[in-house]
Formats: sequence, C-alpha cells, structure tokens
Amino acid sequence: MANIFEKLFFKTLLNYSTMEENKSLHQQLLEAGVHFGHLKKKWNPKMLPYIFAEKNGIHIIDLNKTIAGLEESAAALKAVAKSGKKIMFVATKKQAKEIVAEAAASVNMPFVTERWLGGMLTNFQTIRKSVKKMQSIQKMLDDGTMDSVTKKERLTLSRSKDKMEKVLGGISQMGRVPAALFIVDISHEHIALAEAKRLGIATFAMVDTNSDPSKVDYAVPSNDDATKSIAIITNYLTAAIMEGLQERSQAKENGEEEASDVEENNVRGLDINEDDDKNERRGRGGRGPGAGAGGPGRAPGAARGGAGRPAGAGRGPGGGGTRPGGSR
Repeated sequence: MANIFEKLFFKTLLNYSTMEENKSLHQQLLEAGVHFGHLKKKWNPKMLPYIFAEKNGIHIIDLNKTIAGLEESAAALKAVAKSGKKIMFVATKKQAKEIVAEAAASVNMPFVTERWLGGMLTNFQTIRKSVKKMQSIQKMLDDGTMDSVTKKERLTLSRSKDKMEKVLGGISQMGRVPAALFIVDISHEHIALAEAKRLGIATFAMVDTNSDPSKVDYAVPSNDDATKSIAIITNYLTAAIMEGLQERSQAKENGEEEASDVEENNVRGLDINEDDDKNERRGRGGRGPGAGAGGPGRAPGAARGGAGRPAGAGRGPGGGGTRPGGSR
C-alpha cells in the first residue's frame, strides 16, 4: 500500500514540475509580447484557430497553441539536426537580422539575412558558382596574388567580393540544398517559401495573424515583428537543434567505440581460431596406430588420398611397400 502512495506522490510531483515548466515558458512568452497579433482588419481568416481574443482592435494569439507549435517544431528540427542535415535560417527583416544570424552561427547552420536572391534554392548550382568566385577572390587577397595587379583592379575585385559576401556569406559553407527552412514572417519571405515548397523542403516559420499557416509544414503562431518575440522563439528552436547535434556527436562516439570493440573481438576470434588450428595440427602429427605409409590402419587396397585401388595395385595390408612378384 505504501508503494502505491509513493508512486502516486512521485507522479503528482512530476506533473506539477511539468506544469511549472510550462507555466515558466508561458510567462516568458507573455513578457516577450509573443501574444500580440496584427489589427483585426489585417487578419487572415485561416489564423482563427490560433486567436484567443480581440482587444482594442488587435488580435491576441493563444499562447497554448504557440507552446504546442514550438514543441512540435523543436522536436522535428532536433530530428533533422540529429540526422546530420542542414537547416537554413531566413530572416531579412531589420529587427530579425542580427538575432537570426547569431543563432544560426551558434549551431553552424546556413542563413540569409540580407536579401533573398531569386533561385537561391531552385537554381542552387549557379549560386554555388558565385560562392566559389567569392572564395577565389578572397584566396587571391590572402596569398598576395593581388599585389601583381593594378590598384584599380584590386579595388574592383575587393568591392565585388564584399558585395557577394554580404549576400552569400551565410551560405558559403553550404554544399547542397538544405533539408529544412526556418523562416521569420512568411509574408515577407514569400519567395523563399515558394522555392522551398517547390523542392519539397520542410518549412518551419513564425506565423503572425496576417499570414496563412497552411503554407508551412510547422507553424508557430507568434508575433513576428517584435525583437523580443523573435529572439525567444528563435533561441528556443536553436536550443533544440543544438541538442540534436550533441546527440549526433555522442552517437558517433559510441558507434566508433562499438566498432573498435567489434574489431577487437574479431581479432580475438582469429587468435582463438589459430590456436584451434594449431591444436588440430598437433593432433594430426601424432598419428595413432596404423597411421603412416602403408600402415595397418589403412584399408586393403586403399592408396594415399585415393578412393581405393584394385587389389594388388596398391600397397597391401602389410604395407611394406612391396608389390606381389617383384621388388620396388
């Protein structure tokens, strides 16, 4: 009976701690102004399930729906990061640039915060050519190759490199199309969203009351204009990505250890097999009675390695090596 009460107590305590964590997150979202939407006249009717109420002509977002969207998006992004695939961060709004760039850099993910070039995903090979050109110019500047050209040419190339780096610097290490996109304000980044949908790339986004949540795979209903709101949502999802990357690195380490253990066991198995072979050979070396050329152990007429020769053609039962009627 005491065990039952203990289980109920710990279960209640666990539920209470979970409620406290949710309450803490709820309070943080409330303080960051995540619940403030747009004016009622600018709303998108598809956001109706995510709207809690209307106050002074402004829609209020249901933070319970926000937390649910956050947890679902965080779990999916964690799985993508754990699989080793890239997640691109897209936010060209002034109030979101620095926040998103820092968050993406902290988890070594590509990002676009200046301007979305048309075809950045659908025409990725051409974009890669521009990135390689930018990197080649940088290499020429670093190794002193530019010293042999005129000052005007060097200045022109430097300006071209700076211009490309401003737009393409965030994706310079991205060798292939990303597996997912995290977008701040899908109405503002509609070109990026369209390219991602065309290529079948998973989309995660902060969706305000003036946007259509059905356009993205994972929508987080939230205020996408306030700096604090963008920061808390982005940092929450970035923490999930970081956790996925850490689990991936741990799995790699464990996999290497298991592989080394398997290899060691294989080596040990080979040693055991070699010992068995040696013992078997020793057993063969000490042949028992009748072993030997023409010994009494062989069957009548059986030749060495043969299947039994006719009588008189092989060595006899006495095995002296003599043939009937003649010497060897």
